[in-house]
Amino acid sequence: MAGKAQDVVADDTGYIVKVGQIAPDFTVKLTDGRSVALSELRGKVVMLQFTASWCGVCRKEMPFIEKDIWLKNKSNPEFMLIGIDRDEPLDKVIAFGKSTGVTYPLGLDPGADIFAKYALRKAGITRNVLIDREGRIVMLTRLYNPEEFSSLVAKINEMLSE
Repeated sequence: MAGKAQDVVADDTGYIVKVGQIAPDFTVKLTDGRSVALSELRGKVVMLQFTASWCGVCRKEMPFIEKDIWLKNKSNPEFMLIGIDRDEPLDKVIAFGKSTGVTYPLGLDPGADIFAKYALRKAGITRNVLIDREGRIVMLTRLYNPEEFSSLVAKINEMLSE
């Protein structure tokens, strides 16, 4: 992107989105071949997890996401969780899901273009973005911190009980 620099302001964790704003729309292709647009998920509580197979912290966090969030809420039609894998090919993403033991949907993000709607393209992962039924961002997490993760789980439970 030669030319003028983008007028993008990131926070100290690299996010360019903020709590309270409408989450940027995108369409992601899942490992099962289905495509999902974020805008199609309005009316649901949505959690996005930005991840990649080479990310050690992601590997540490994903079993907790599986156990504490996905397995408890996957049958709830008002909830959706998507892991968005940063710039890796389909076969690698499928193997990554198997190796971490997660059963929640994983999607492909070629070139990290979806990620770049939420954070600086070169910023690190793991990151979780929690979005309310109206499509607004309610929580942003970075790295795996057990206290922050507990507050994410609590927020999801609270939102789903409303």
